[in-house]
Amino acid sequence: MSVIDNLEPADKMDVGVYLPYYPNKDKQKILPLALSLYQKGSVEGQRRIEGGSGISFVATWYVSKLPSELTRCRMQFEGQADLSYEMTVLNSEFIDYLIDLISIHNESKGQFVDFPQNFYKKLLRFDESPSLRA
Repeated sequence: MSVIDNLEPADKMDVGVYLPYYPNKDKQKILPLALSLYQKGSVEGQRRIEGGSGISFVATWYVSKLPSELTRCRMQFEGQADLSYEMTVLNSEFIDYLIDLISIHNESKGQFVDFPQNFYKKLLRFDESPSLRA
């Protein structure tokens, strides 16, 4: 059983601050749980690899209250320091990734805790132009 299965929805006041950032009703339904997970400051999971076994990870982040503040997320794979990555994003964007993580978990009927593909593109800087990655 993962930490996601035991989440209690976040406080309604906290949810109200973030609601305008998610016009999609499906995302709004998951937002209270995503905020609760965000407030924990970490999550463990497994990156699914097509045709292979998954790679375990621990993601940790700095917690703050405002959607427009920045969050630094650090992700470590397989418990190895040389397999660590960091990114800094707006809280509202990071919580959107957590909403997707919870959706993936729910769709897999609790079998997976993993971030969406667009999270990894951002983390590994695949969303930047080649000249910015150098």
